[in-house]
Amino acid sequence: MIEIKNVTQSYEKGKKIINNINFKVEDGCVFGFIGPNGAGKTTTIEMITGVLDIDEGDILIDGNSIITEPLKAKKQFGFVPDTPDTFEKLTGLEYLNFIGDVYKVPAKERLEKVTKLAKEFGIENNLKDRIQSYSHGMKQKLLIISVLLHNPKNWILDEPMTGLDPKASYTLKKLMKEHSRKGNTVFFSTHVLEVAEKICDKIAVIDKGKIIFVGTCEELKEKSKTNSSLEESFLKIIEG
Repeated sequence: MIEIKNVTQSYEKGKKIINNINFKVEDGCVFGFIGPNGAGKTTTIEMITGVLDIDEGDILIDGNSIITEPLKAKKQFGFVPDTPDTFEKLTGLEYLNFIGDVYKVPAKERLEKVTKLAKEFGIENNLKDRIQSYSHGMKQKLLIISVLLHNPKNWILDEPMTGLDPKASYTLKKLMKEHSRKGNTVFFSTHVLEVAEKICDKIAVIDKGKIIFVGTCEELKEKSKTNSSLEESFLKIIEG
């Protein structure tokens, strides 16, 4: 479970880029985070994961504060950022073993997961290559595998479909649904509203640093008084 409590983040001169936001991502839920460019999605995710400090409020990961208990909180999630930056001089396998060591994943379990996930994402033949030779999509796949390797209860994914080919996108969406069905949490931002509409149990809409809607896709359609796509409902509520 991820709880955002009265969170505010400001730039200099007191300009609030995230303005007193509140929402909760329940266990067993695929939760989509959507909004226009510059609305505050990545900033919010960086605060949730402890990359960026919080000016006011608190964020709890399974009851652990990212402010006062950062190590406990960070052990409860896996994070895929919006850019696949990693240690480019390592091979893919070396990087995955490094992550496995950090999270103390047993050798047998690690080998089984790496073998299975690398095959599912189509990079099993590239694990011995240096990451600097990977395409953007391959780096994205490697980061996703590294997050799944230690089986965190909460997945936090910032634009995870970017750069993925159709098969890898399908695989990730399937894994997200499977993870939530086991009582876990998936929180992800996306600009692809068709994906959000198909797989999300709930969504939050952020605009200009404020949360303007939290609920199901159907509830958003009711609020915007449209009966068509999530895209049309989203545009109407943003423009309104």
